[in-house]
Amino acid sequence: MTDADTDDRGRLGRWRLVLGGHEADGVTTAEGHSVVLSTADARRDRALEDLYGAEEKKGRGGLGASSPRVARWLGDIRGYFPSTVVQVMQADAMDRLGLRQLLLEPEMLRTVQPDVGLVSTLVGLGRVIPEQSRETARTVIRQVTNELEDRLRSKTIQALSGALNRAARTRRTRHRDIDWNRTIAANLRHYQPAYRTIVPERVVGHTRRSTEVQREIILCIDQSGSMAESVVYSSVFGAVLSSLRSVRTRLVVFDTEVVDLTDELDDPVDVLFGVQLGGGTDINRALAYCQDQITRPTETILVLISDLYEGGIAEEMLQRAATIVGSGTTMIALLALSDSGHPSFDSDHARALAGIGVPAFACTPDLFPDLMAAAIERQDVGEWAAAQDIPTSHEG
Repeated sequence: MTDADTDDRGRLGRWRLVLGGHEADGVTTAEGHSVVLSTADARRDRALEDLYGAEEKKGRGGLGASSPRVARWLGDIRGYFPSTVVQVMQADAMDRLGLRQLLLEPEMLRTVQPDVGLVSTLVGLGRVIPEQSRETARTVIRQVTNELEDRLRSKTIQALSGALNRAARTRRTRHRDIDWNRTIAANLRHYQPAYRTIVPERVVGHTRRSTEVQREIILCIDQSGSMAESVVYSSVFGAVLSSLRSVRTRLVVFDTEVVDLTDELDDPVDVLFGVQLGGGTDINRALAYCQDQITRPTETILVLISDLYEGGIAEEMLQRAATIVGSGTTMIALLALSDSGHPSFDSDHARALAGIGVPAFACTPDLFPDLMAAAIERQDVGEWAAAQDIPTSHEG
């Protein structure tokens, strides 16, 4: 067999996998024979057929309700497809093959490749996970949140620590707080030879002690079903922020009720098990609770993470947001904190919030540390978003 023949068979084999091998796929060799798959490709084909051929079999095929078969299927896709494809197939299987129910079984959970999508599913299942599966679910969630924290912690601490240090240096400083070395360095060009001294135009203060709380951050998270991925990332960022001594972080989740999970902040898994996705949405009620927690408005950053589909009184919600901003608090509305593309959101409420000084846009986890740094330094967050090419509510 020539190299050309091998390449041709490989190309035909790939088309055969894509089209599924049914009567109308039209994939044959030059001699008119059906394509013969290698052993590995045959297993790939079987895994794809179990998932994407189930509808054509009208319920007679697929994985059915057999947990051992599901476990084998998951093992096959992990062994024969790259990680990115595995994640897509797992997500498709949740709905197409009824894996949500099977995920309640601990044996099943141990076979799944953990990712943010799976954690979102487990959080969505929430309190209905039976006791025998709960510890396994926690283990799966912890693996993902640990990986996310490892990826995001360093950048977050570096960005926020730098912003806090810059914000702590003041131009109006009491004599005992003057940082003389920095003040001299900043004013060398004002040296007066006749007097053999420097006449400082700008006095630089010492950076505040790291034990002093410089900023208060409130993460107010909508726990409606569509916000699942945002809840996962928020729990991880909440844990990272809470480790900064110069920041006091509060984490609040809400639907029609409001739950303060600040005491669980050091463990994202505990936060996620305290969340109950689904139900209605009362943003106004959540903002009322957060407003009561604000004691230092000009030092507080309130991040509302919500798609803004308000089930409560929208006019009161907007009025309350205006009052919060008017008090000097920096308020930001994140329509999503995720990597999942353009979110669905209430554009009317987003534009109304932007009109009262609350910029509204979606943000990826990788950009969130820079966003918080900009807020700490009291930059115009709307302009910051525009500089990052992030579409805001002004742009639809």
